[in-house]
Amino acid sequence: MTAITHYPVMLDEVITALQIKPDGIYIDGTFGRGGHSQVILSQLGPKGRLLVLDKDPDAIAHAKEHIQDERLECHHACFSELWRIVKAQNLVGKIDGILLDLGVSSPQLDVGERGFSFMRDGPLDMRMDPTRGISASEWLKHAAAEDITKVLYEYGEESFAKKIAHKICTTRTQTPIETTKQLASLVAECVFVKKHQKHPATKTFQAIRIFINQEMQAIDEALNNCQELLAYQGRLAVISFHSLEDRKIKQFFRRISKVQLPKGIAIPEKDLQAPFKWVVKRQRPQEEELERNQRARSATLRVAEKALMS
Repeated sequence: MTAITHYPVMLDEVITALQIKPDGIYIDGTFGRGGHSQVILSQLGPKGRLLVLDKDPDAIAHAKEHIQDERLECHHACFSELWRIVKAQNLVGKIDGILLDLGVSSPQLDVGERGFSFMRDGPLDMRMDPTRGISASEWLKHAAAEDITKVLYEYGEESFAKKIAHKICTTRTQTPIETTKQLASLVAECVFVKKHQKHPATKTFQAIRIFINQEMQAIDEALNNCQELLAYQGRLAVISFHSLEDRKIKQFFRRISKVQLPKGIAIPEKDLQAPFKWVVKRQRPQEEELERNQRARSATLRVAEKALMS
């Protein structure tokens, strides 16, 4: 097994939360470079299984090349496709743990050609799966100012959304916006930030990336599917990185951890139980992790466990 050469976020906390059983069946819905997956595999016995998914074909190629383990099964797919993959193997209701590490992986940020980072110049792509959909530059060529404004405001919570959208539409009539440096510079002209605050293009890049990859919709679909995919006492661990993701996760966990009273049937609430127990409400990285990996600074881990049948 290859040694971990990057820093998987909140590794110890995730492994503790999943309570890995040697003969269990687990899913890493966001493989990345396999930091979490490798440790999960190390705690599984000969009969254990790990299914890994990733939208990024580079991530799956890395898994197949660097982890030779018959207990590992790789799928080039988004975590929103979990139901299809698990159902095809007759494993619905048999999964002991699911990990979703949301956001962009370090390799995606570090390779300028992927177009995710305003810190590195490269083609303005932003697709987690470059084989599907349209790139960010293609979308910006034709999107209406109103649509760009809506995306920046809803997915980036960008106060200067309208001003940025207008600047994009004015600029593209003269010069196509095709690189990350072009977009970052354009946004910097529109956004006022105080000294020591985040880069002015942070919210814009986040918003466009979320829109291009349909990330919010994928999270909704995955969360709803996980309820049925998990075995009783199976655990769902989710790491989010910005307020939109975290708000969605928190609301979902709050809902499934409440008693659901059947309509029109008089049953005392004390005789009912919630479908899930919220076992980790909010956990942040330790200081020692932040010292070696600043990209973990915005991470939040939440964990829920499927309740036993009463």
